[in-house]
Amino acid sequence: MNLWSAPTFTPERKFDSTLTIPGSKSVTNRALILASLAQTTSTIIQPLIARDTELMIKGLQAIGVEIKNTQIDGQAALTVTPNKLMGPAQIDVGNAGTVMRFLPPVAALANGLIHFDGDPRSHERPIDEVIKALEQLSVSIEHNNKYRLPITINGNGKLKGGRIEIDASASSQFISSLLLIGPATETGLEIINIGKSLPSLPHIEMTIAMLEQFGAKVEVTKNQNSPAKISWKVSPSKLIGQQIVIEPDLSNAAPFLVAAMVCQSKVTIKNWPIKTNQPGDQLRHILEKMGAKIELHKTKNESTCDLVLTATGRINGIDIDMSELGELTPTIAALACFANSKSRLRNIEHLRKHETDRLMAIATEFNKFIPPNNLAAGTLLVKEGQDFLEINPMPLQTPNTAFKSYADHRMATAGAILGLKVSGVQVEDIETTRKTLPDFPGLWRALLG
Repeated sequence: MNLWSAPTFTPERKFDSTLTIPGSKSVTNRALILASLAQTTSTIIQPLIARDTELMIKGLQAIGVEIKNTQIDGQAALTVTPNKLMGPAQIDVGNAGTVMRFLPPVAALANGLIHFDGDPRSHERPIDEVIKALEQLSVSIEHNNKYRLPITINGNGKLKGGRIEIDASASSQFISSLLLIGPATETGLEIINIGKSLPSLPHIEMTIAMLEQFGAKVEVTKNQNSPAKISWKVSPSKLIGQQIVIEPDLSNAAPFLVAAMVCQSKVTIKNWPIKTNQPGDQLRHILEKMGAKIELHKTKNESTCDLVLTATGRINGIDIDMSELGELTPTIAALACFANSKSRLRNIEHLRKHETDRLMAIATEFNKFIPPNNLAAGTLLVKEGQDFLEINPMPLQTPNTAFKSYADHRMATAGAILGLKVSGVQVEDIETTRKTLPDFPGLWRALLG
C-alpha cells in the first residue's frame, strides 16, 4: 500500500480558505437510477464523478441505459436516455453500498442474466434483505443460499409488485433500493420495515423527495409508538425525465470544516444548499455545539449560500445520537480527540457493516496515538462499545505504524485530521478517498494553503 504523509499544521500558518466541494454521491446515484427508469431523457448537472458513481454509470450502461458526458452552460453534465433493460451483463459493484443495493432491483426489471460481484469487502456487507425482498416478488436469484455477493439475477423484464416485509436495521439503503423501483412495478409496492431500528432515515427521505421530483407518488405511514415501524406505498407511475443540479456532498465537507476548527482558522464552503435532505447538513449544528462559529452568507443563487466556519479557540466534547448521521462518525470522532472534555457517539452499531467495521477501525487506529504513560496506565483514547464510541482527549504521540484506512474513505480522511496536530502521521491508501472525492489530497493542500 502507498503511504501518504499527512500535512501537519503550524500555528503561524492559520488559513482563510474557500472551497467548492464536488457533488453528492447519494444524490448523483439516486438521480442516475431514476433517470434510467424514466420515460424521457434526463440531464444531471454537476454530477459527482468518483469511483462509486463511475461504478453506477458502468452498471447501468451494461444493462442498456445510454449515459453520455455533455455540458450545460459550461457545467459538466450527464445525459441519461432510458432504453429497454437487457442482459446478459457483468456488473462490478466495487465496495459501493448504493451500487450493490440499488442496482439488483433495477436488474430484476431487465430481461436476462445479470451477474453482480465486487471488492472482497463487498462479500461481507449485507444485501440479504434486498435479496429476500426481491424473492418475495418472485425474482429468481442465484446466491448459493448465502444471501451475499456474488449473485446472479434472472429477470423476465417486469415486476408485478406487492407487499414486502423487510428488516432495515442494518441499512436504510434496503428501503431506498425498493422505493426507487416502485413506480416501475405493475401494481406498485408496499414496503414495511419490521426491524427494531431504522438508521439514516434522512437518506430515505432524500429518496422519496427525488422520486416525487420525477413524478412518483409515495405515501408514508408512521407508528408514533414505534418510530422504526414505518411503511411506504409507492404507486405505479411513469417517471418523467428531469434536469437536476446535484448539490455538493455535505458529508464530504466535514473534514475541511473540522480542519478549520483544529487549526484555529476559517473556511468558506461554496454553494451550501439552503434546503436539503442530506444528513451532512446537520454539521452546522453539531460543529456549533462543539465550539465553532457558523455563518450562512447569501449569494446570487437563491437556493444556495456560502457556509463560513470560523474557529473560536474552543473545541467542546459532545454526547450525541449519531444513528441518522453515521457517515459523519469518523470525522466527529477525530475532532473529539482535540476537545476540552470527553465525547460519546451513540447508536452507531450499524457502522460495523459499512465499508469496514468503523467502530473497530476507529478504536484500533486512534488508540495508536496514545502516549506511553497513558498506555501503561490503561487509559484509552477511544473506548469501543457495541453501539457507541467514547473519546477521552489526551496529548497525542506519533504512531509507530501507519494509520490504516481499511479501504474506507472516511477512515482515510480521519487520519488526515489527526495528522494536522500530530507530526509524522502516515495514512495508508489515501487513494481510497476517490470513492466519493476525486482529489482529496489536492483539496486538503488547497485548504491548508
